[in-house]
Formats: sequence, structure tokens, C-alpha cells
Amino acid sequence: MDSLRKTALVAGLLYVITFVSIPTLVLYGPVLSDPNYIVGPGPDTPVIIGGILEVIVALAGVGTAVVLYPVVKRQNEAATLGFVGSRTLEAAAIVAGVVSLLSLVTLRQSGAGAGALPTGQALAASYNWFFLLGQSLMPVVNALLLGLVALSVPPGTPNSSGGGIHRSGPAARLRHRGVVRPVGPDICSVRTPCHPDRALGVLAGRLPDREGFQALPNHRAHDRFKHPVRLTSDAT
Repeated sequence: MDSLRKTALVAGLLYVITFVSIPTLVLYGPVLSDPNYIVGPGPDTPVIIGGILEVIVALAGVGTAVVLYPVVKRQNEAATLGFVGSRTLEAAAIVAGVVSLLSLVTLRQSGAGAGALPTGQALAASYNWFFLLGQSLMPVVNALLLGLVALSVPPGTPNSSGGGIHRSGPAARLRHRGVVRPVGPDICSVRTPCHPDRALGVLAGRLPDREGFQALPNHRAHDRFKHPVRLTSDAT
């Protein structure tokens, strides 16, 4: 397994891990829906478990940006740095929200009375705002930055050698279809010298990178051709 495949595998696993916080929608139910939670009875274990899951999500989110950075920076380094920064801000907002809820749990376990109700409600409201900014807004920013990186990738197809992406301009597409092929030194002779400044055929003359190509005949339409013909711009 080459390095790019390993990077893709690790990044994919980290993205899957970012979904482990889905159970927090249920685990945080009592603390977020009950304004008197800080003075009410009940276990605090679900809130603690939810906090652990969200910390894992925050670390995995930063991990996705760090793992992808060496690969995607080749296309758009500025957008890639922005993606790393937005992922870091997202993780910071998640951790800040977890700290708010765990602080509320600490006050509850310490036996804070009715006087701590405003503090508990303020901590719950803080978590809601951190959730809105960190897990609702920042994912949109992340998607926009990744989209910008994707738009920066030049048109092409994966290199068969696993070396990344190469451009598939007109000449490359014609080479793939067998219309033109590179001219080797074995085709050059005294009668047909290889001149680097000479356009090779009408078709090759329209290509931006035409030098060093030979036009191949249409064998179905012209059965009389037995071998590839090297076309030149002037008769020799």
C-alpha cells in the first residue's frame, strides 16, 4: 500500500470517527432541557460520556485536516491552511462546550443550591452557542474550503503509476485514443529529418504541444496504408 492510499485510509477513518458524537443528542437531553438540572436529582454519567465522545470528535476533526494537508496543499496551499485553521476553531468550540457542561455537572455534584440556578442556565446556554458555532457553522466553512481546493485541481485523470494527477489536454486525449503518438528517433532518417520547429501534420499542428508527435492513419478509411505515416508541414 503506497503513501497516498494510507493517507486516504487514515483520513477516511478519522472522518468516520467524527460521527461518534451523534448519541450526545440523547445523552445531553436532561441537562439541556431541564432548567433546574443543577439542583435536581439524577445521574451525571450520560453527560460525562457525551463529553468524552465530543472530545474524541474534536481530536478526529483536527486529525483529518492534519492528515490531508500534505496532499491537498499541492493544489491550493492557502485554502488548505484555511481548512486546518477552521478545523482547529471547530475543535476549540467543541471543547469549550464540553467544558461548560462539565462545569455544570461539577456544580451539581458539589451541592450548589438554588442560588446556582442562573449559573447553571448560563452554562447550558453557553453550550448551545458553542454548538451552534462549532458544529453548525464551522462545518459549512470546512466544506467551502475543501470545495475551493477541489476547484483548484487541474483537469485530468489519475496517473496509472499512482503518482497523482496529470493533465489530459488535447494531445494527451489523442494519444490515449491512438490518433497521435510520440515520434521516436528511429523514425527520423535522411529523407525525413526530425526538425523540432516543424509542425507534424495538420492535426498535430492544431495542438498546443504538437512537437514530437506523429499522426496515425485511419486504417478503416484508408486500407492502402500499411504503416503509420509521418506528416510534415511541407513536402520533402
